[in-house]
Amino acid sequence: MFTNRVIDGRYREKREWLTVILKMRYSVIPAIILRVTFCGFFGFLISLLDYFNFPVTLPTKSSIVPSLVLGLLLVFRTNTAYERFWQGRQLWGKIVNTVRNFARQIWVSVEENEPADRKVKEEIIRLLVAFAIAGKLYLRGQSVNRELEGYMPKKWYEKLKTMNHPPIHIAFWISDYLQYQYERGCINPYQLTAMFKMLDRMVEALTGCEGILNTPIPLAYSIHLRQLLLIYCLSLPFQIVNEFHFWTGVVVALISFTVFGIEEIALEIENPFGYDPNDLPLDAICIAMHRNIEDLITLAPSAATRKLKVKS
Repeated sequence: MFTNRVIDGRYREKREWLTVILKMRYSVIPAIILRVTFCGFFGFLISLLDYFNFPVTLPTKSSIVPSLVLGLLLVFRTNTAYERFWQGRQLWGKIVNTVRNFARQIWVSVEENEPADRKVKEEIIRLLVAFAIAGKLYLRGQSVNRELEGYMPKKWYEKLKTMNHPPIHIAFWISDYLQYQYERGCINPYQLTAMFKMLDRMVEALTGCEGILNTPIPLAYSIHLRQLLLIYCLSLPFQIVNEFHFWTGVVVALISFTVFGIEEIALEIENPFGYDPNDLPLDAICIAMHRNIEDLITLAPSAATRKLKVKS
């Protein structure tokens, strides 16, 4: 049984590996196909000129230093972009973790002295998800929309549409609720301090995402790298035509596919908060948080329930 399971797993992995090769949605091929085709066609033209004995060849050794420099630039570009992508993922992981813990603390720790307190707690806990959704919209440059409408009262939603930074305003509502519950004696000073710290962590994580968004790769670096890539791919046929002849266009297209693809991947992931297929799945993350909160609301805190029963 175990052996069959291993064999089935390997077969599935093999099939998935072949399927991934043929995928276009998450690939950068659509973005670079015109550049690759142009360079391949240019290489074919150089091979034709060589066939008719035009002096178009260059020494192969002349490309060693430019190739090394270009390789280092591409590595630096890719590493920098992936570092921004991974930092964004860590910050959103921090938001998810804090929202879950924060919601649990509010749901369990805040005492319910009146039956209406339960409804207010539900509204505030849903505001935690609203903070994440508003942060997602803010990072994408979108205004407040109907995606947030179901997470708060109508007047709050209308007020939020007038704010320049909606997530901060949602954080204000949450902190105002906590302060009010402390003044009512529903939470103690230690609980208030702990909850304020969790709220601070959420704001800090969003601020870190803003730092990634507002600090792009310097434009001069991107321009210079693209210029070098184009020069390299257009000079490549002159260096290899003497060896590959009519295969020069194919070889140039393959090499162009490699270098342009690496640069395009870096361009796509350097801002991980957008809509590109390889960006962070912020919509799915927010949906998961919503489900977690709704599941939590279905659980009745035993201490608060007992207290209400005693009063009634």
